[in-house]
Amino acid sequence: MPSVLFAKTLEIEVNSATDNPLVFADRGEILNGGNFHGEPVAIALDLLGIAVSELGSISERRIEKLINPALSGLPPFLTTEGGLHSGLMMVQVSAAALASENKVLSHPASVDSIPTSADKEDHVSMGTIAARKARDIVRNVEHILAMELLCATQGLEFQLPLRPGMGIKKAYEVVRERVPPIKGDRRFSEDIRKVQLLIESGDLLRRVEKGVGGLA
Repeated sequence: MPSVLFAKTLEIEVNSATDNPLVFADRGEILNGGNFHGEPVAIALDLLGIAVSELGSISERRIEKLINPALSGLPPFLTTEGGLHSGLMMVQVSAAALASENKVLSHPASVDSIPTSADKEDHVSMGTIAARKARDIVRNVEHILAMELLCATQGLEFQLPLRPGMGIKKAYEVVRERVPPIKGDRRFSEDIRKVQLLIESGDLLRRVEKGVGGLA
């Protein structure tokens, strides 16, 4: 719903006139009223950031449940050599850090205003701040989702020879083309980046939908 609201608001505002005065030659009218204020877009961007931040928080909680043997029934931190190897422990820590950062970034910029131009511009939208924050939240959540996919595909390794449903199986196959199963501790930054690019490009969604049909 927030994405629909954002898209509709942005479409209206991008196609609106902001000149002052507005001249309607066909009707012989000149109207004063510049429509300069960016509040509709700023509020929509703030709402987008809040909604996407929530997706990241939900994803981080799923990661924690995957690596927690008391909840998943899987080996601790998804490694068979706990104590010797850290497994995916620090991946969850990183996801938690990004989710917490998003909570700060989700504070709405549009509720703030500082008058400028000798108080001529007495109330401003802070829309550019809202836009930058929304962008940063989206990037953070892409990384959190990539971390969840890294953990989920590793968790599936411990369920063999059981097979997942069609959609999960396809997502697993797409990720495995770029990220091999985890046999021991290694740097996961490059693995996370590869999966994040699959999400950002839309390739993961397209290939899963090609296999199972539309998900939207």
